[in-house]
Amino acid sequence: MATGEDSTDPFDAGAGGLLRQPKAVWATAGASVVAFMGIGLVDPILPSIAQGLDATASQVSLLFTSYFLITAIAMLVTGFVSSRIGGRKTLLLGLALVVVFAGLAGTSGSVAELVGFRAGWGLGNALFVSTALAVIVGAAAGGSAAAILLYESALGLGMACGPLLGALLGDASWRYPFFGTAFLMAVGFLCITVFLKEQPVPARKTGLLDPLRALGHGGLASAAASSFFYNYTFFTVLAFTPFVLDMTPYKSGAVFFAWGVLLAVFSVFVAPRLQARFGSLKVLGGSLVLLAADVLALGYGSHTTAIVCTVLSGAFIGVNNTVYTELALGVSDAPRPVASAGYNFVRWFAAAAAPFFAPKIEEWSDIHMPFVVAAITAVLGAAVVVVRRASLTHEATELEPRHATEDGVTVFAN
Repeated sequence: MATGEDSTDPFDAGAGGLLRQPKAVWATAGASVVAFMGIGLVDPILPSIAQGLDATASQVSLLFTSYFLITAIAMLVTGFVSSRIGGRKTLLLGLALVVVFAGLAGTSGSVAELVGFRAGWGLGNALFVSTALAVIVGAAAGGSAAAILLYESALGLGMACGPLLGALLGDASWRYPFFGTAFLMAVGFLCITVFLKEQPVPARKTGLLDPLRALGHGGLASAAASSFFYNYTFFTVLAFTPFVLDMTPYKSGAVFFAWGVLLAVFSVFVAPRLQARFGSLKVLGGSLVLLAADVLALGYGSHTTAIVCTVLSGAFIGVNNTVYTELALGVSDAPRPVASAGYNFVRWFAAAAAPFFAPKIEEWSDIHMPFVVAAITAVLGAAVVVVRRASLTHEATELEPRHATEDGVTVFAN
């Protein structure tokens, strides 16, 4: 499915398309859940970390910035590594790095140490997450639609459970969620070791600059640019809202658990049906505009309104995540791992920028302005979709599926 303008309901393939998957796919998807848990894990404990390490909100927000900055840069390395040592070894290397640095994060004695360990964690997560998508797409039964749904299910479940785990463990100490993540990723390491067979090393090795060259394709560059603006909005909600809500870890964890549940439901069940009825780009543009309205209400509403809008944003984020993933994987004729790396290289910079700038904008102005900026970036993301619609859709009528594979992943060709 290139852009989803003529997308079909992936559930039409039957349960076998989504649920009857090889053990290797479930092992990879399960480890992906834990990997995505690490993103939202610190959400409910950000105030606790700030208090425990005598740090400001902007200093603690660097936990996200360092994590995603390294993740973005590492996207240029992931394909280079996996095309030389194979998908399985790359997954295990990424998991091992997360286990080490998540454990070290729990021992931090200062914000600087914690930020540094989160950077190492980001490198491991980049190696794992980017390769996991390629492995799932290549090994899943039912084609790419089922594989993308599995990946988005893992993302949604991880996003939902991360804040909940952070709240439950963080209520005793802000250090425990980091130790808990290290333990769960160690379990994932064992599952991948047991259930995922050695992956063949691709015949064609990926160069360090291949993801950047892939961005020369107008459709992929447009998807990445739109996603860059969207991700700034997304991570303003994720990283800055906990300071606005100013709740206990349990209450904050409950809010973001509900947010994650909506994200998962709309990503897996709602987005495909909306795409089938209205087309991907109309769904994406409308969802981005609604997200902009939601974050404005979040920033200017009462405390209760802020809670409701935080939870509701998960619905729009879930829809957007699914559509953007499909665009990134199908809009160009570059090998999917390469296209995904180029796309993620661009969008994760926004995930690094938002947690840094949102508290700074509050310091320079007031509590409302970070959400005004986030609303503007969501609208800019929608504007890119409208202006670059031709680049994002013309491939849909030209690309036909074929059974050949490239870098271990089924690809589409003219």
